[in-house]
Amino acid sequence: MKRKTGTVCMILGAAFVLAALSLLFWNRLEDKRAGDSANLVLSRLEQEIGGEDISDDTGMREVEIDGYFYIGILSVPSRGLKLPVMASWNYQQLKIAPCRYAGSTKTGDLVIAGHNYTRHFGPIRDLAAGDEIYFMDMDGVVTAYEVAVTDTLRAADVEEMTDSGYELTLFTCSYGGKKRVAVRCSAIE
Repeated sequence: MKRKTGTVCMILGAAFVLAALSLLFWNRLEDKRAGDSANLVLSRLEQEIGGEDISDDTGMREVEIDGYFYIGILSVPSRGLKLPVMASWNYQQLKIAPCRYAGSTKTGDLVIAGHNYTRHFGPIRDLAAGDEIYFMDMDGVVTAYEVAVTDTLRAADVEEMTDSGYELTLFTCSYGGKKRVAVRCSAIE
């Protein structure tokens, strides 16, 4: 009986290890796809800076690429990130690029959400106070920010996310997805 139980435990253990490896492989594949998608859009988006297109209700100009609307380019030099930012968010769009969750650069309350992929917002959890972040809108206007503080919020804390009093908030899921890492930034001259 002990031998049978030991064999079953070994088989179950091997199955769990295989499942974990499969999940790791899938997550890395999704990360690579997201990075590749963002890079393809980024080069096309840079060509559209300063052109003509539609503006949303906050006054930010939007550019359409492959059926999706974008409001600008986010740069985080200390983490080597340069990413397009979509005009609105949903879970499918987050797989392509970070998305505006709320607000605008025009109203000084822009909130951008991104997956915690290493090629998207995964590295923001390591930002430190004083790190610089830049957002270029589709009119070519660059707004410079510096990291003020990093918060950890519950997933349900929507009001705390959007009404922070900071000019820019970047956020992503924590590992496991139960919390949100929110990087609060103040505009600098």
